[in-house]
Amino acid sequence: MSKLEAVPGVLKLSPYVQGQSTLEGVAEPIKLSSNESSHGPSPAALEAYRKAAESLNRYPDGSQYELRHAIGSVFDLNPDQIICGNGSDELIQLMVRTYVSPGDEVLVSENGFIMSNIHSVAQGAELVVAPERDYKVDVDALLERVTDKTRFCTIANPNNPTGTYICGDELRRLHAGLPQNCLLLIDNAYAEYVAEPDYEDGSALVNQFDNVVMTRTFSKIYGLPSLRIGWCYCPEKIVGEAGRIRTPFNTNGPALAAAAAAVMDVNYVEMIRSHNHRWLQKISNAVAELGIEMIPSVANFYLLKFPDEGDKNGSDADAFLKSRGIIPRPTGGSDKFLRITVGLDYENEAVLASLADYMATGRVE
Repeated sequence: MSKLEAVPGVLKLSPYVQGQSTLEGVAEPIKLSSNESSHGPSPAALEAYRKAAESLNRYPDGSQYELRHAIGSVFDLNPDQIICGNGSDELIQLMVRTYVSPGDEVLVSENGFIMSNIHSVAQGAELVVAPERDYKVDVDALLERVTDKTRFCTIANPNNPTGTYICGDELRRLHAGLPQNCLLLIDNAYAEYVAEPDYEDGSALVNQFDNVVMTRTFSKIYGLPSLRIGWCYCPEKIVGEAGRIRTPFNTNGPALAAAAAAVMDVNYVEMIRSHNHRWLQKISNAVAELGIEMIPSVANFYLLKFPDEGDKNGSDADAFLKSRGIIPRPTGGSDKFLRITVGLDYENEAVLASLADYMATGRVE
């Protein structure tokens, strides 16, 4: 009998569960479970992808030059401080592998990107979870849990599944309270959707300190999740150190080409941002009239809280929407919550009509 065993950290984990994408008996369901962009990618990105298919016999550019410089020009960042990866989750893993040792403590907020937790535990770290307050990252709760073993702290800003964010002042206060030998990683998967004036993505902190990293993705507003492409902005010291274990061709050629075209198409991004903002306001007003609370969101999804009193809840609402061909995302927490992606006009209208019927009748058809 084999004596082969996985390392202890891996054995502590449960597999990641992705959002449901199919419904039995429904050919084309309205999928609102994974916070994807219902608009899809920019036409410019699609054209770049098709063009890149002509050179599939060649290795991609391991230096990622074109995409790094496109990102740098759009966001006014030094391209030499940008690393691209196979989704932002690979970049999170890269930072954990570079700076976290077995027995170190990794400080996370109650909600956020679960892959940060998974990579940390797999590395052999001890996960320290801080509760949130009013559905937001609680900086005080995080700082209260800092010890001399804290080597890594990561938050999602905006957060998931709440859609909330902390302002720039709070972000700086968090960093100031962490040990100098602790890396702060700010996961900004939904940053492009945010219009609030006090929001900061953390790039200024990266420019000022040598222990801050900001990650971004092309899976959300840019509509390229199938290509698995993301990027991070970090001090040059971290670029050099993490680069020692980054695989030579960790991003594929068509993804690099499509992402470069997507990030340059700023008008397309602004169209999606405006659509999202408009619908968040409409949905918030509509569900309030139904007696459902919507946690204020700045992302491309919203978290619904059903009334504490009565028999309406997230599980039943989930089943009801699926009976109408709509796939939302249960949160895995309290039965009173349900997360739904902002979709196209007709998709959002279908959600609101179904929620109204559910609150009125509650019967699964």
